[in-house]
Amino acid sequence: MRPQGAIFVVLPHLGLILVWLVTSHQMSGWCEGPRKLAWCPPYKVMLLVWTTIFSVMGYASYLVWKDLGGGFGWPLALPLGLYAMQLAISWTVLVLFFEAHSPGLALLHLLLLYGLVVSTALIWHPINKLAALLLLPYLAWLTVTAAITYRLWRDSLCPEHQPQPTAGGELLRP
Repeated sequence: MRPQGAIFVVLPHLGLILVWLVTSHQMSGWCEGPRKLAWCPPYKVMLLVWTTIFSVMGYASYLVWKDLGGGFGWPLALPLGLYAMQLAISWTVLVLFFEAHSPGLALLHLLLLYGLVVSTALIWHPINKLAALLLLPYLAWLTVTAAITYRLWRDSLCPEHQPQPTAGGELLRP
């Protein structure tokens, strides 16, 4: 890997670090309390998965950049433009979820992000098949994230779907 590869791997983390600096005080209890989902991973697992996925995505973008000859000419505009859009939207989703506490808006952005990732994979496939395949774990993680976000959004709209505490302090799920 050329030295530029390290830049491509680190680039997605810059936004993630900024989001973490803005929202770190909100993250530790993000899926706890009465709204806790049994299948919701702890925030440290979420951070580890996001970090890994962003590294893999950065490497995949490097492969596309390299296979299209490097530089920043017109052949790279669509493949890397879609990638840049998905990075910006993924950072926005995290801010909407953790800082703005808006699971509905986060869910809409996740659906848009899902479409962008699929589009990016389809555009990348003829350029570099491995790069396109490296986006599949991201799609899987977006599915999990969208399911959690949907559940939290639904529970915020429909209190009857939220777990109810019993006299012993345990939570009963409807």
